[in-house]
Parts: sequence; C-alpha cells; structure tokens
Amino acid sequence: MLSKEKSKTRQIALFSMLVAVTTAIQVLPRPWGLEFTSLLTFSTGVVFGSIFGASLGAIVMFVNAFLSPWGQAGINTPFQMSGMSVIGAVGGVYKIENDGKVRCYIESAILGAFLTFVYYTFFTNMGFALHLAFFLSKVPLLDAFVFAQINGAVVTALYIISNTWLFGFGAVPLVNAIRKVLGR
Repeated sequence: MLSKEKSKTRQIALFSMLVAVTTAIQVLPRPWGLEFTSLLTFSTGVVFGSIFGASLGAIVMFVNAFLSPWGQAGINTPFQMSGMSVIGAVGGVYKIENDGKVRCYIESAILGAFLTFVYYTFFTNMGFALHLAFFLSKVPLLDAFVFAQINGAVVTALYIISNTWLFGFGAVPLVNAIRKVLGR
C-alpha cells in the first residue's frame, strides 16, 4: 500500500495528466459526432469525485474555446464549460463497481446518452441561441433556441449514439484502469 503522501502525489500527477490528455484529444480534429471528452470527464469524476470531474470538464472546454479545430467558441464558452462540468460532477455521484457487472456497462451507456443529450440540447444550443438572439439577428430567445435545436438535431443525434457506445464499452474499463494506476 502506498503512503498517504505518495498516494496524494500520485493523484495530483494522474489528474494533471488526465487534464492534459483530455485537452489534447479535445482539440485534435476528429469526425463530427465523435468525442472522448465526456467519457474522460465523467470517468475522472467517478474516480476523483465531483469537484475534480467538474474542474477537468471546465478546464478542457475553456482551452477548447481557443484552440478548437472548429474555431473559437465565443459566447458558447461558459455554456460548454458548465455542461462539461455537469458531466464530471455526475460522474462523482455515480459509482462504478470494480466487479464489472453487465449492469454497470448498461447503466454507463444510458447515462452517457442522457448526459450527452443534456449537454447538446441545453448547454451548447442555449449558447448558440443567445448568440443568435442578441448578437446577430435580434430574434426572440425562444425562437432562436428552437432554431438551434432543429439546426443541431443531426449532430446531437450523432454525439448521443457515439457517447452511448463509448460510455457503454469504455467507462467501466477506463475507471478500473485509473483506479489501478492509483493503487486502489
């Protein structure tokens, strides 16, 4: 068993590494509908707790706002940061068992689909709607939000499908791997 001091040092080092890796993966060009940030943020929350999961999500999306291959996020930045923070915080509340029962894989898949739905239909589209309503066309906010939902429906569906599979097959093994590195 590791001493308390070594354990704390290992936790800080691993968390820092997860922030760096997640950020690097997030800013790399990739196909529409495929992202690993939600899975890594959620898994960080499961292992380290809600505050660390939420922090990782916010940090990654803040950096993404400036370095994204799709362009700067602008007004959407606080919404993307908040949404990814929620995913990390939920990870801290959800506990994945080490036994790897099928139930954990199914729960993770469902949770991944739900969190992705919330992230894209509320957080990301709300930022886009605010941009439309107040900065571009001065349309009513509700109309802009409905337009954002319709405009983003296909992309949202792709991300939901992708994250359902990623969470379903990846969350349990990833959490177990992180725990193993920590000596838990």
